[in-house]
Amino acid sequence: MDTYALKADKFFLPGAPVGPGYLLIEDGIFGQFTTVEPACEIVDYTGSWVAPGLVDTHIHGYLDHDIMDCDPDGVIEIAKGLLSNGVTSWLPTTLTASIEQTGDACEAVADAVDGIDANDIDAARIQGIFLEGPFFTEKHKGAQNPSYFLDPDVDVFDEWQEHARGWIAKIAIAPERAGAPEFCYEMADRGVHVALGHSDATYDQALACVNAGADIFVHTYNGMRGLHHREPGMVGAAMTTHGTYAEAICDGHHVNPIAVRALVRAKGIDHMVLITDCMRAGGMPEGNYNLGDFPVIVKDGTARLLDESHSLAGSILRLCEGLKNVFDWGIATAEEAVRMASEQPARSCGIDDVCGYIRPGYNADFIVLSKDLVLEETYLGGRSVYKA
Repeated sequence: MDTYALKADKFFLPGAPVGPGYLLIEDGIFGQFTTVEPACEIVDYTGSWVAPGLVDTHIHGYLDHDIMDCDPDGVIEIAKGLLSNGVTSWLPTTLTASIEQTGDACEAVADAVDGIDANDIDAARIQGIFLEGPFFTEKHKGAQNPSYFLDPDVDVFDEWQEHARGWIAKIAIAPERAGAPEFCYEMADRGVHVALGHSDATYDQALACVNAGADIFVHTYNGMRGLHHREPGMVGAAMTTHGTYAEAICDGHHVNPIAVRALVRAKGIDHMVLITDCMRAGGMPEGNYNLGDFPVIVKDGTARLLDESHSLAGSILRLCEGLKNVFDWGIATAEEAVRMASEQPARSCGIDDVCGYIRPGYNADFIVLSKDLVLEETYLGGRSVYKA
């Protein structure tokens, strides 16, 4: 099947949804949309919609594997499993750990990329690495281990980037740590996106980092100083800073849907990024697991620490569910929900030149959705790799 055309009721293209019509796929690459039936094989999805493959830019694990296991085979298993969630591109995400273990995790991801390519494995494409830690502070640590917290250090980052063979695309810090704005500037100069989170920073401290190059807020509302009318804090900075992106975990547990609606109205749909923050229990039964150094219980749709805090410890959310949730909650139209889970995550991390869109010349990574946004099928490079 070198050349064929998809037939569907609607296609979510970069400028606007179009359809009904046909979308050419040539040797695993997107071609042009047309309303005229082309003279080639037709794959008929009448009654369904075609959207870009989803992009998860903040995810720690899946199917009982975790990036901090430092196991390339485990990373590959996560990447294979994510296809069943409609995810075709992702950023493997670390947790706070020692400098050495973080470097080992980066190396494992780089090895996984090589393994997927060398063996032509059907797996969600690794488009970079997100380092979530260790440059945080303790008050809003969540499931991050404060024993390893450090001030931002460019030399340490460069060591990790060497282990990663250049794959680090995004790193999170707390703006109140010493040298945070200077670190943001250095990262921006290297083309690495800085996210702000796990922090008790004031609005002014967060703004200083944004002005120095930071452009993402980590799982907004969670793990950060909240909004107060006299001190807008991190949430206020996420809502109001120009050009920044706000991540959100839309599982209905991490953030009340009304709070998501408020964030969307303040931020604007075009700068909202749906993430999962999924940990190793994603895709697994309820029970006891670990997130980094901490034991976790998964029950009733949440993952929580087993200590006295019972803090949420990542999620077990599938990105296709987060997309459907914001649509079902009446927060976003179908088009807006799709963009929040594909185009905007890609754009937020500077990987929109390779994923996030149905655009001629891009890899034909796409999903087929019902009209109520239920995932029906996932394609990778023009080939069906998952069917619900």
